[in-house]
Amino acid sequence: MTQSKNSQYAKMSETPVPKLILELSVPAIISMLVTNIYNLVDTAFVGRLGTSASGAVGIVFGFMAIIQAFGFMFGQGSGSILSRALGKRDIESASVHATAGFFGSFLFGLLICIFGFALLDDVVYLLGSTDTIAPYAKTYISYILISAPFMCSCLTMNNILRYEGKAFLGMIGLMSGAILNMVGDPILMFGLKMGISGAGLSTALSQLLSWCILLWMFLSGKTESKLSLANARLVTLAMIGNIMATGFPSLLRQALNSITTVMLNSRCGDYGDAAVAAMSIVSRITFFAFSVALGVGQGFQPVSAFSYGARKYTRLRKGFRFACLMSEGIIIVSCAVLIVFSGDLIGIFRDDTEVIRIGTRALRLQALATLVLPPCMVVEMLFQSTGKRLGASILSSLRNGLFFIAALMILPRIRGLAGIQESQPLSMLVSVPLFVVFAVFFFRRLPKEQEEQASDT
Repeated sequence: MTQSKNSQYAKMSETPVPKLILELSVPAIISMLVTNIYNLVDTAFVGRLGTSASGAVGIVFGFMAIIQAFGFMFGQGSGSILSRALGKRDIESASVHATAGFFGSFLFGLLICIFGFALLDDVVYLLGSTDTIAPYAKTYISYILISAPFMCSCLTMNNILRYEGKAFLGMIGLMSGAILNMVGDPILMFGLKMGISGAGLSTALSQLLSWCILLWMFLSGKTESKLSLANARLVTLAMIGNIMATGFPSLLRQALNSITTVMLNSRCGDYGDAAVAAMSIVSRITFFAFSVALGVGQGFQPVSAFSYGARKYTRLRKGFRFACLMSEGIIIVSCAVLIVFSGDLIGIFRDDTEVIRIGTRALRLQALATLVLPPCMVVEMLFQSTGKRLGASILSSLRNGLFFIAALMILPRIRGLAGIQESQPLSMLVSVPLFVVFAVFFFRRLPKEQEEQASDT
């Protein structure tokens, strides 16, 4: 076991940075691609049930972001802390924080389930449902609520594995669930004639499968940190508070994403179900294209946290530069495809003239604005992975949060539906200068090469 731990430390501290980031990125990229392929396939299958059903998926997607927010908060928070602990070779602390993150996320998922069912009717309308979309949304969201504790803690375990440098194990868990989901959708929806209930049940079963596989990774000794009741007894309120504070930028980012999704659906609802469906499809296509670049950023996170904890600042700088360049190169290619084939891509998911018309312009604008996103994403991940909680929280609140909310409040009043299509791209562009300032500030305060060498001697 000791030899395994030493080899993992050597891997994280001595492997050439580009090679290490790529090695950690590939499983994350594959996981995200498979998961997003499922999301797109699910959207396409549900689209066969009608425009209102397609809109319901977009409505519930906003609610799923709330569940994911808590999963990411506990996962990123405990993951960042444990990775820095592993950089200091403090495996006991890493295990206790991993256990705290797991149980915390499961509990919050359970609370979401309970309150979600108690307020079901209010929730679907609050999320932006129209009267025609609401019946489909209530059916679909019921299955999501049942799976909430597993979905939440599943994301936490996956993030912990990534921060350990064991992204491949996380990939196995997430891919297994996503593949089951893709197979289950047509069988349950059309084979067993369950309709949108089949889509919801398929999602719930896939989350349970992923949860079981990921938990087995920890219980079978394949990880450095351990989940156990013995470790749970060592968890303190201060530790939980530290995890939640460190992971708060992820919660804030996801919560704001959920709020903006609700606002977007509500604004689109004024223009009918076609507008809701179109913007939902655009969001999923854009995120799919961005997921590869995001995977590179996720590969950078454990390198950033570990290097910062181990005081290997030169590796941190190299990792930041490589992650920015690699993710930007990927997004340029992806966005070019979206711009050229925008109408055809929208048509795959809903063969409706009005949906295609609305979605085509929105997708092109989103693709153009997404070109500036990769470096901003890497800066945000840099601050969170190194425990700079205030800076990470500020950055998380702006790009897809406060700026987007302000745009959605102002532009639709001035430009109608066109303003809705332009709101998110504009919010991305205006946030760029702030991210540049934060990055410059961070690296000016980071110790230089000679200071790092002196501290190691």
